[in-house]
Amino acid sequence: MEKLVKKAKRALMSSILVFLGVFMAVGEVAYLNGYYTGKVLGESIGELSGNFIVGNMKDSEKIIKIEEKISGDDARPVIIKKYLEKYKSPLVPYSDLIFEVSQIYGLDYYWIVAIAQQESNLCKKAPEDSHNCWGYGIHKRGTLKFDNYELAIKSYAEYLKREYFDKGLNTPELIMKKYCPSSNGSWAKGVQQFIDEMENGS
Repeated sequence: MEKLVKKAKRALMSSILVFLGVFMAVGEVAYLNGYYTGKVLGESIGELSGNFIVGNMKDSEKIIKIEEKISGDDARPVIIKKYLEKYKSPLVPYSDLIFEVSQIYGLDYYWIVAIAQQESNLCKKAPEDSHNCWGYGIHKRGTLKFDNYELAIKSYAEYLKREYFDKGLNTPELIMKKYCPSSNGSWAKGVQQFIDEMENGS
């Protein structure tokens, strides 16, 4: 009789433990699926400031306001600006524009600056009143001129993409063959040196 009582107690305890385990598991699932939903309903890339809905608690949505700006950009615009400042280039105020048009046309950030360095010492030796720092459109028939640096930068970026990168000319050596075919290689070496300076921060 005593053995039967012990067995009954063990069976009862086991049943209680199984019931508690099932109850806790069901409760956890219900909590995760019903009580709190952790879906992110808003996201952004780059520099932003705004409201994000992160989830809900019992039918009411909890809104978290992000007060500080989040920057998704890297150091490339800063590299451009510091490089132009180092050489006291008149292009310093246009450093952000140079980066933006490079992004628009799918160019690495350093091309516009490196070629300007090679061609005109970053616009310090450009034809007078031309705002043309890249030596393009300059020939016996005349000189391509722009009213300001903004127009020149936008025009040059489009030209570089259309006439070179879209045609697979995407290294200093390949660009040189069309851009400056009479060069003995010094043009490509110079452009590569300036690219390396920007990349290495030297």
